[in-house]
Amino acid sequence: MATVLCVDDEPSVGVVLEHALAKLGHEPILVTSVDDALKVIHRTPLDLILADYRMPKHTGIELIKLLEKEGYRLPVIIMTGYSSIEHAVMSIKAGAIDYLTKPVRPETLEIAVNQALEVTRLRRENEMFRREVAKMKVGRAIIGDGPSFRNIMETIATVAPTRVTVLLEGESGTGKELFARAIHDQSPRAEQAFITINCAAMPEGLVESALFGHEKGAFTGATARSAGAFERAHGGTLLLDEVSEMRLDLQSKLLRVIQEQEFERVGGSGPIKVDVRVIATTNRDLRTEVEAGRFRGDLYYRLNVVPIRTPPLRDRPEDIPKLVQFFLQRLEEQMGVRVAGIAAETIALLQAYHWPGNVRELSNVVERAAILSRGGLVLADAVRGHITHESISAPRAMPAMSAPVGVRSPVGGTPYVGGLAPAQGAPVPFGTVTSATTGASGDPLSAAPFSLDALEHLAIERALVATGGNRTKAAKLLGISERTLRNKLNGPKAHTDLE
Repeated sequence: MATVLCVDDEPSVGVVLEHALAKLGHEPILVTSVDDALKVIHRTPLDLILADYRMPKHTGIELIKLLEKEGYRLPVIIMTGYSSIEHAVMSIKAGAIDYLTKPVRPETLEIAVNQALEVTRLRRENEMFRREVAKMKVGRAIIGDGPSFRNIMETIATVAPTRVTVLLEGESGTGKELFARAIHDQSPRAEQAFITINCAAMPEGLVESALFGHEKGAFTGATARSAGAFERAHGGTLLLDEVSEMRLDLQSKLLRVIQEQEFERVGGSGPIKVDVRVIATTNRDLRTEVEAGRFRGDLYYRLNVVPIRTPPLRDRPEDIPKLVQFFLQRLEEQMGVRVAGIAAETIALLQAYHWPGNVRELSNVVERAAILSRGGLVLADAVRGHITHESISAPRAMPAMSAPVGVRSPVGGTPYVGGLAPAQGAPVPFGTVTSATTGASGDPLSAAPFSLDALEHLAIERALVATGGNRTKAAKLLGISERTLRNKLNGPKAHTDLE
């Protein structure tokens, strides 16, 4: 059963349609004007509209245009008592799904309604299929499963089908452009252009031309007309990357384009209408920029319709194992570099680091470690050159998680099942407080010595305590060889202080 809205100013026609549709098992709703039809459309879910071509105030063609303007994608069958090829062509060009002549015969109506509903069903299935494909594409590009990541993806799934402006705020390297691409891929504009303009990378004198295009002769070097980003993104999405770097005078022009959906080329004399969805990114706090007078408040509020903050990597350590595996697979596909796997100790070390460069920095570290491992297991030593104790964050509560595919045992290369590798020399997170290093005040640093030799011996003592006196494990934990540890322990000062 379908809900069908019948719009005709002749009550007698409405009665015939009501009877015929009810007999076919559908639910008809009768109105006599376009204005009344819009009221029904706003409050009632519909499957199909039958509209008269010619009515006193608005025509059926005008109803189609109003539906398109307000974002409704409802199939419309146009009816008319003035049968002509011209009317039929105009109706189909305007977006009608079919065209019927009056008086409407029940059998003709049944065929037209069934065909319209079938086309609508196929369109919806196709749209659902495209959305699923888009989600699969996004899943391959954006990796994560933690709470903060899931919250962002849920927000994206909610706003993507609309045309609202989205502001992505976050530190550099957190994947703002990937999230912007995800919004586009899950939107009805997915098949249209996705254009990116980096406002920070463009020379000041060329930003306006890059955005709005220019006419031939508009400035020195303009030897031909050029389309700008807004024009090229017509029907699709425009990403304004690092929008906080845009000049104040251009911000006012950008605001007008977003509001009016029209602009003029540099050197042009007439407005150009466009249909563009705008997504902006920034690594600054735009509210602070507004208060400092470096960013227009009206543009900020226009961009900030749906704000999404991309979390830094240090706030989503549970996603690091999957990210590491993704980078290793990409390295193998693109450069042919393979590794036997990655040790659990290495994963733990990566999760403890605070990642000031976020995902981009993690990608570089993993790729370098994989190359230096020469096909073997990626051990902690391969990343310690970049991740020093001084740059490892304080311990945080870490959720239990399973090992990513490819995490292998340091012994024999056997995959671990159902968890990370056994903690052979598993690192104690830096900052873990033991009785030997805690002062009377409870501050773990209050009793720490200033002497480098004393700090070294304190580190050795902590490693031995953490590993139950196992020198092999303690050496791995300290990042030195077992022989070096033995020499330090057998020295005269070490013998006195540690044994």
